Amino acid sequence: MKKKPMIGGQAVIEGVMMKGPAQIATAVREPSGEITVRVEPVHSIGERYPIFKKPLLRGVIALGEALIYGLKALSFSAQAAGEEGEELSTKEIALTMVAAFGLAVLLFVVVPTYAAKFIHSAVTDPRLLNLFEGMLRLGIFFVYVAAISSMADIRRVFQYHGAEHKTIFAYEAGLPLTVENVRPFGRLHPRCGTNFLLIVMLVSIFMFAFLGWPSLWLRILSRVLMLPLVAGIAYEIIRFAGNHCDNPWVSVIIKPGLWLQYMTTREPSDDQIEVAIRALESVRPEEEKPLAEIILPPDDGEAREEVAREAASA
Repeated sequence: MKKKPMIGGQAVIEGVMMKGPAQIATAVREPSGEITVRVEPVHSIGERYPIFKKPLLRGVIALGEALIYGLKALSFSAQAAGEEGEELSTKEIALTMVAAFGLAVLLFVVVPTYAAKFIHSAVTDPRLLNLFEGMLRLGIFFVYVAAISSMADIRRVFQYHGAEHKTIFAYEAGLPLTVENVRPFGRLHPRCGTNFLLIVMLVSIFMFAFLGWPSLWLRILSRVLMLPLVAGIAYEIIRFAGNHCDNPWVSVIIKPGLWLQYMTTREPSDDQIEVAIRALESVRPEEEKPLAEIILPPDDGEAREEVAREAASA
């Protein structure tokens, strides 16, 4: 059987964005209850310049493109969901990305490396100082995720996040995309962006250990300059893990990220699953035709759950 193309996604405001091989679709539940879908072609720099498909480089490009597509999808979803304001222009998207990057550097680079200096008098080994800094970075990340999880609007986004994962699992299992088939699948996915962020944190601890412990500004600069390499390595780890989930060593590597997804996903409602299905159906390749009938009868919950478990462990 021909391997299915890899499809990824992102939860947005009252909806889901899915990215397929050639298209990106953002499906949003409008205040009226209708689902509106916007489909756009994928313009990847890797298609024009094959060198950017090479390992490590493709991870950096994928991260940059994900940020751009994600911001555009969020802007569209906010407008479609009835929130005030217009969609972001290209200039506004660029400024938003710069601001987001600056905030990320402040929270996850400047703050932990500055705070680590307070134990410098007691700890002189650069490796231990970098380890302490990395643990602070992880702590800030966990506190941040826990804080936003308590917000009502973010909880709904996390429900759509769960719907996105369930729908992708059902698609990868080869089932027709119906609410009944999608619902039993797990909401924790090995290729999730949450896993990627956690792997970035862990890889950075290892990589930064080789940079020594120079002055504060040199530490900040070196960490920022190393971010593309760290992101590229993390991407390759996630990519490998997504294709080898049955490997026991891979299971150990991705397990912390799956645990973290208990915070960044929630069980979705059926109407949220419907939105995720609409998004994925809009980007699946043309040659993939839905099956004529449901493989599993609606009342055969045990059989459907067994298929879900097999797909999750595949």
